[in-house]
Amino acid sequence: MSTTAAAKPEIASMDKTRTALVRRARTINRTLAATYPQAHCELDFGTPLELLVATILSAQSTDKRVNLVTPVLFARYPNAAAYAGADRAELEELLKPTGFFRAKTDALLKLGAALVERFDGQVPGNLADLVSLPGVGRKTANVVLGNAFGVPGITVDTHFGRLVRRFGWTTETDPDKVEAEVGALFERRDWTQLSHNLIWHGRRRCHARNPACGACPVARWCPAFGEGETDPKKAAKLVREPRG
Repeated sequence: MSTTAAAKPEIASMDKTRTALVRRARTINRTLAATYPQAHCELDFGTPLELLVATILSAQSTDKRVNLVTPVLFARYPNAAAYAGADRAELEELLKPTGFFRAKTDALLKLGAALVERFDGQVPGNLADLVSLPGVGRKTANVVLGNAFGVPGITVDTHFGRLVRRFGWTTETDPDKVEAEVGALFERRDWTQLSHNLIWHGRRRCHARNPACGACPVARWCPAFGEGETDPKKAAKLVREPRG
């Protein structure tokens, strides 16, 4: 039986209890983990500072574009002091390909200065200190904590928010509320990988427009099944393969 053939009856008979929601959410996560065993942070980095900078640059840009810029950037500015003392015009020129380069230049100059003045040039490894830094919100902080420090965190980007609402895990749109509601469905230790799994699925199959419902491994548990192409052959053409 095809995924799509099995999907509608199972969705129609979904148990609406909290216990069933938790069980269904965890089943979806396990299935996505098996579908994308290589799921990871797609920003290239070697240190917490590099990941912090790359995440800030990824706003209104793609990870691929950021990864084209950061090798030269990281070589030119190897530490917080280098960003704090950077020439604005030179930094702006390097950041142009990422978009909104003036605002991002300002953010990195202020970030470097704050790290030097308050944290001896080191990126702090806790949420409270991270979100106190210029240009760093909870999403950015959780990316850094989960991937550079091994501290579990949920990354509520546009893909994550879209998918958890389609899955029926939350109806919230505020990122902080989404983080809290979704986090309550999973063990804390699973938060970082959960974020990777959903973001990869969002980039590859569960697109904002015309999701590949007919080629989706979790279609049978998705209340939003049918928002996109349900024919398996047509849906397969919508799947975007992982890079590299």
